[in-house]
Amino acid sequence: MSQASPLNYQQVIPDVINAMGEVHTPLDALGLERSLHHLVQLRASQLNQCAFCVKMHTREAREDGETSERLDRLVVWDHCNDFTPREKAALTWTEALTRLDRRTDYAALRTALREHFSEVEIGALTATVAMINLWNRIQISRH
Repeated sequence: MSQASPLNYQQVIPDVINAMGEVHTPLDALGLERSLHHLVQLRASQLNQCAFCVKMHTREAREDGETSERLDRLVVWDHCNDFTPREKAALTWTEALTRLDRRTDYAALRTALREHFSEVEIGALTATVAMINLWNRIQISRH
């Protein structure tokens, strides 16, 4: 194996990878709708330029009934009317937590989120964004 070969994380840190996978069961139980879950995961993966995850989350979204039209316009979600105010609040939060900028006003974003989400839903949304960013970084390290 060459020094530049990607790591097989499942082989070298299986307990960590398995623990990461196990977090999705309790996270899913918090009730965030699947369509929103898919949009958030796909948008973060697009921002992180994780081709593997973009392909996977696009396929999963379609399998769960998401339309190709909305998926095609997700990259410009803030410039079209395809997404609900709740989805737009979630996508704004996703982008803020994926593209970290010290100038971001998180208090204002939380205020906007609370117009559409309960505290538990905000927690689930935040954890979803954090996990997809973690998965993206692991996958990207294999490029």
